[in-house]
Amino acid sequence: MSKNISDKTLKLFKTVKLLILDVDGVLTKGEIIYDDRGRELKIFNVKDGLGIFLLRKAGIKTIFLTAKNSPVLYRRARDMQVEEVIGGILPKESALLKVSSKYKVKPENICFMGDDLIDIGLMRHVGVAVAVRDAEDSVKKEAVYVTCKNGGEGAVREVVNLIFKAQKLEDKVYKFIKNPEK
Repeated sequence: MSKNISDKTLKLFKTVKLLILDVDGVLTKGEIIYDDRGRELKIFNVKDGLGIFLLRKAGIKTIFLTAKNSPVLYRRARDMQVEEVIGGILPKESALLKVSSKYKVKPENICFMGDDLIDIGLMRHVGVAVAVRDAEDSVKKEAVYVTCKNGGEGAVREVVNLIFKAQKLEDKVYKFIKNPEK
């Protein structure tokens, strides 16, 4: 994350009450590995995972929203204490009303991170649309913020850190890290 974040950028992230993440290409590098038994394997960034976990501890929930329903994703979501996984859904924006109602959050207070064409529809309906650095160019054009990092390489953590900074949650997070029992 750049040290010179503008006040305008911080203002955007100050309003975020819910983080929705695409999976392949955002939480991962967009690669899918199959083992010799046909099982799907994914590589997730540990820093992204800790950021999501800490975001929840700071009171902001995260949802995974993906067109591909992958069993391994549910395991990773459980590890990070993600609120919900919505898999196998297209168009992605069709989930917005349900999510907004269920979590009592207005679309303008939702941050969504995407990387490919199927993410554009949802990006157009949320308050903070983010594209990862290696996203398709048309996706970047829809974004109000493009990360400095690629998908699967800390881009989610970059956005989580922006939310922490914009909402002045760093002290709350550090207190939790020092004493996780409270």
